[in-house]
Amino acid sequence: MSSIRSVLIFLTLIVLTRPAFSQQDPKELAQEYMTQAELTLEATKALDDARGLVVTAADLDTTFIKANYEAGRLHLITIDKHLAAKYLLRVYRQDPSYRFDIEYSIGRSFQYGEKFDDAIKFYNLYKEKLAKKSNYQGKDKVEEAVVDRAIFECQNAKEYFANPKNFSIVNIGREINSEYEDYVPVLNEQETELFFTTRRRDDNLNQNVADDNKPWEDIFFATKQGNTWSYAKNIGMPVNTPYHNSNLGLSADGNTLFIYMDDGGGDIYYSERANGVWSEPVPMPGIINSSFEEKSVSISADEKTLYFSSNRPGGFGGLDLYRATKDSKGEWSNVKNLGPKINTDLDDDAPFIDYDLVTLYFSSKGHKGMGGFDVFKSTLDAKGNEWSDPENLGYPINTPDNDIYFVSSKDSKRAYYSSVREDGMGYTDIYMITIPDGLKNPQPAVAKNPEPPKDTAQTTTEPVVVKNEPKTDPVVVTPTEPKNNPTKNEPKTEPKTEPKNEPKKEPKKPIVPLKYVVTVLDAADKSPLDAKVKLVGAKDNIIVGSTSQGNGVYEFTIKNAQAKDYRLSIDRDGYAFQNMNVKIQGATTEEKVVTRTIELRKLSVGVTSILRNIYFDFDKATFETESYTELNKLEAMMRTNNNMTIELAGHTDAIGTKAYNMYLSQKRAEAVKDYLTKKGIDTRRIKAVGYGKSKPLASNDDESEGRELNRRVEFKVLSN
Repeated sequence: MSSIRSVLIFLTLIVLTRPAFSQQDPKELAQEYMTQAELTLEATKALDDARGLVVTAADLDTTFIKANYEAGRLHLITIDKHLAAKYLLRVYRQDPSYRFDIEYSIGRSFQYGEKFDDAIKFYNLYKEKLAKKSNYQGKDKVEEAVVDRAIFECQNAKEYFANPKNFSIVNIGREINSEYEDYVPVLNEQETELFFTTRRRDDNLNQNVADDNKPWEDIFFATKQGNTWSYAKNIGMPVNTPYHNSNLGLSADGNTLFIYMDDGGGDIYYSERANGVWSEPVPMPGIINSSFEEKSVSISADEKTLYFSSNRPGGFGGLDLYRATKDSKGEWSNVKNLGPKINTDLDDDAPFIDYDLVTLYFSSKGHKGMGGFDVFKSTLDAKGNEWSDPENLGYPINTPDNDIYFVSSKDSKRAYYSSVREDGMGYTDIYMITIPDGLKNPQPAVAKNPEPPKDTAQTTTEPVVVKNEPKTDPVVVTPTEPKNNPTKNEPKTEPKTEPKNEPKKEPKKPIVPLKYVVTVLDAADKSPLDAKVKLVGAKDNIIVGSTSQGNGVYEFTIKNAQAKDYRLSIDRDGYAFQNMNVKIQGATTEEKVVTRTIELRKLSVGVTSILRNIYFDFDKATFETESYTELNKLEAMMRTNNNMTIELAGHTDAIGTKAYNMYLSQKRAEAVKDYLTKKGIDTRRIKAVGYGKSKPLASNDDESEGRELNRRVEFKVLSN
């Protein structure tokens, strides 16, 4: 596919010959960018490249309806779906009849952007239009049932977001993830080997690109020593070929790898490892594959049952989940649809059968979801051969975008999956989920007379039951009471009583959640601002539940009894975002409210802001995993303010020579610039400068209060 790359290089050179921010009429320049985008889409399927061109055209001329509509449409079908509303609203304000489904598309963007009330508003506006023109049959018509489903998803999302679960979701790290798509994690039972699919350029067997101008899919693997993953490597031939190769599942012992091939409409293959060598992949025997698509697979730990997805006829709609069992001859047979409890009229995909052989995790666009694929759990009653009603794993595991390819650890306290999140390194990344209480949540066994919990803020209110123990009323036994019943002639004794003068023990006071209240204001006129405000654990990424009080006031509920470090983030279009680390004392037995006021500054010329959560390896200009949330916020700010140019300023502490610090600070500023340009930000919009140790924020005499603060990167708005 080298010809595709040549076409795109040629088209890019045409555009780049036009000087950025030149004196050419912006409307004429917008037309040229739009023409190049159309030529790109005619010659290739390079949607990302075309999106960059139409976004530039739309921002050069906000009245250019076609460019703005295409910018919105391409965002919705690629990445940064929440940004589509900005461009579609420009179209809607100028010509609400430009597309019949324009309100629906705006609603979708708001749904992806977690603005659920706004989404519902536009979905209802579309339904009103549909009711007035019920006979309309254009290609841009969206059926009412589809819109009702979207409204249902938004209502579900509001419920899930208001009650985030106690899950820690952390990017698995740069050893595994890349700037490209990384997905479908599968692990062996010991969690010492990880296989996944990636579209990265480095170490790809085919150095050319596919028809979307991205590298081909390859299967990579990594091994773990202790808690550290090795850098992922290509599994190589014969498993990989020069074209698309994707893994699907892995046996518990790690020696059978299931693979997706395009043959026969999409079939399941497998490769076996012996003496460290993988065999040539071969199609699954028997009746697993069909002339239709078989897309995902999971094999039980005892290797007697296989779960897979297929869109073969006879299902409930889209992809359905099926089960096959191994017969006495060792052949796969008895293929059955899992039925209407599991399958919906939408896509149901990516099954994972747990090590207990009865708990099934899968992703679905149906059921009680909040948009895209959500992860669900269902349990098989082996006696009745019935599945329980699927349970949405909730927020923050699930989001309005696709959350899929979920696999659990043997003890159910960890899981891995593919998701698009704000701390991602590229497109789709692989994340590890830590679940302190386990996913299957069996009734916990507890001693007969349990001690009261030390930290009631962290305990659940569900009843605790001892397995197989008969329910009996508690019996109070006094020290003098004989074990046998007294005889009729035995004199009755009065029970001992507490001495009257002994003080009564006060009942233990319950923990009262702490209220952390954030008020967001405009820095210039002190007016309240609505913004996106989030509070998460600095180390574990556990999200704190919040409610908006209106007028720029957001209330968070802290239930932990211990002090903890958090990351507070505030974003609003047109303003410099703020990310800050805050330490919040734990909840106590007394009501307590902690207030904080945050002032946001408009992105006007001269405004500076410190990128406080960008961390580099010691003495290097390579990012640590924790940096990507901040980097992605900077990228999003550059995308939503397409005419803005900035200076990235690198700074060091006073350790080392002046010349070396100047060199290191320059390299770090350039590292941030390189990250942004690889994500599609025009290099001419960013100036990278190293200042060494010449502009300290604090004294260099102390590490935590001085030198650490001085090692930083700042951005400064040069034009907007």
